[in-house]
Amino acid sequence: MNSEEKPHRSSPEPRREPLPPLAPPPAQQPDPPADESPSQTGRQRLRAAVWPPRVTRAQLIVAVLLFVLGLGLAIQVRSNSDESALRGARQEDLVRILDELDNRSQRLADEKQRLEDQRTELESSSDQAEEARKQTLQKEQQLGILAGTVAAQGPGITLTIGDPSGTVEPDMLLDAIQELRAAGAEAIQVNGVRVVADTFFSGTAGDIEVDGKRVSAPYTFEVIGKPQDLEPALNIPGGVVQTLEKEQATATVERSEKIIVDALRPAERPDYARSSSQ
Repeated sequence: MNSEEKPHRSSPEPRREPLPPLAPPPAQQPDPPADESPSQTGRQRLRAAVWPPRVTRAQLIVAVLLFVLGLGLAIQVRSNSDESALRGARQEDLVRILDELDNRSQRLADEKQRLEDQRTELESSSDQAEEARKQTLQKEQQLGILAGTVAAQGPGITLTIGDPSGTVEPDMLLDAIQELRAAGAEAIQVNGVRVVADTFFSGTAGDIEVDGKRVSAPYTFEVIGKPQDLEPALNIPGGVVQTLEKEQATATVERSEKIIVDALRPAERPDYARSSSQ
């Protein structure tokens, strides 16, 4: 061992102090939006975050359902508010509303009455027209009977004049017609010839013509009228029956409930006379 060499001594190890805990790294700040500059205010950043809205399909469905629900609630609230408005209305308002309802009801009632009056008038007009038509037909029948253009039937008498001696003159038959008309005869025919206003008798005894048609005895008068008036008119003293008996002729009168006068005259149009209503 070299004396010059010094023995090595282990030097004491230095004391190690514990290291302080590491600080957490600073939180990483999000990058600002492209359209947001560092100089934007908080309000501007909030507006940029909410507009334009970014709506998903689920959010849209929820929004529609909420809208429908809100609409239904609004209608219900309005209906309830109308009723509550009437309940909470003042007495003057209620009186005004009632007056308006009364006026409207009265107007409707007047309109109903007017329509009913129109219907009644139309029905009455129809009835009047129908009644006028019936009266016209009746008048036509009556005039047709008098003119001899329509057959007739009714109560009356049958006058039969026999002339065995041929002494009955045409004027005697005309006198019988005049007596019957005066007693109310409405339709007459003699031996199948209709007697009308312009009927004439011509010829001589035993050879008599009625309106140009030859007739022979016995002369049969079929007369419609009141039998109680017709028969006495022929049997009065100095009347038709006594006159015929003086000429050796016979005259018999029979009452009947149904006499048919069916001999017709053609309807002739007058040459000059016209209805004044034309």
